[in-house]
Amino acid sequence: MNLMIASDLHGSAACCRRMLDAFRAAGAERLVLLGDLLYHGPRNPLPEGYDPPAVTEMLNGAADRLLCVRGNCDAEVDQMVLRFPILADYAFLALDGLTICAAHGHAWGPDNPPPLRPGDCLLCGHIHLPVRRDCGGWTYLNPGSLALPKEGTPKSYLLLRDGKFTWHRLDDGAEFDPLP
Repeated sequence: MNLMIASDLHGSAACCRRMLDAFRAAGAERLVLLGDLLYHGPRNPLPEGYDPPAVTEMLNGAADRLLCVRGNCDAEVDQMVLRFPILADYAFLALDGLTICAAHGHAWGPDNPPPLRPGDCLLCGHIHLPVRRDCGGWTYLNPGSLALPKEGTPKSYLLLRDGKFTWHRLDDGAEFDPLP
């Protein structure tokens, strides 16, 4: 199964539009969102094109292709306007012999992982940095942030194709190397 994995949209309609365009262009079967969909959070600046109602409409239009977990900026009130579940703190996905745990990163993350086995992957957002790290048998992967990247990293997402993860820039889809 081919997946697109993204995180930390924070209510940016401009970035949501580009994300959905990239999703269609990639031909991925599902879009895994690792939380922080609608609200920008009290410590973040307003992202480009901040428009949570427009993001809601766009995401609801793709509801049958979305798999989501809850971020620290997501709340029950967000679930009231979204037509797909977003309130799970984590989800395990078993795909083609690969076990993936998807979480936002604020509760379950690389410093506090759920029970993982050798070869498993932990997908998290939250820190707004694209990262790939070997954690002694399992791998931590972070797609970075779609709307509010940090430390000079690009707005980005992950693709999983044929068992291989690659990081891509949101602006042009170009592949790049994540932080270690």
